[in-house]
Amino acid sequence: MAKSSETGLRRKARIRRAVKAHGYGRPRLSVFRSSKQIYAQVIDDEKGVTLCAASTLEKANREVMKTGATIAAATEIGKLLAVRALAAGIKEVVFDRGGYVYHGRVKAVAEGAREGGLSF
Repeated sequence: MAKSSETGLRRKARIRRAVKAHGYGRPRLSVFRSSKQIYAQVIDDEKGVTLCAASTLEKANREVMKTGATIAAATEIGKLLAVRALAAGIKEVVFDRGGYVYHGRVKAVAEGAREGGLSF
């Protein structure tokens, strides 16, 4: 029987494989959430480089947000990432939820990015 960490890794790999197959060469907006912080980055998988990133650990965000474990903080990170992506010339991405359920903070990052001007 597989351990829960193994099943989580399998789920993450399965989602990433589907995202890449249906992405049609678009950059991937990847989300990672811990119990206290949230991180998002836009990745070009063909070149293997991160094009832009945002997290609640950045100094400017730490001064404004009390914690990174709220939906409001996740929405702001999504908006900030969208601004940075648009500045880098990226308008369309494919969303990679990273094995997390599309709910709560992960959903808030996606909605914030959409509000900021990214389309996916």
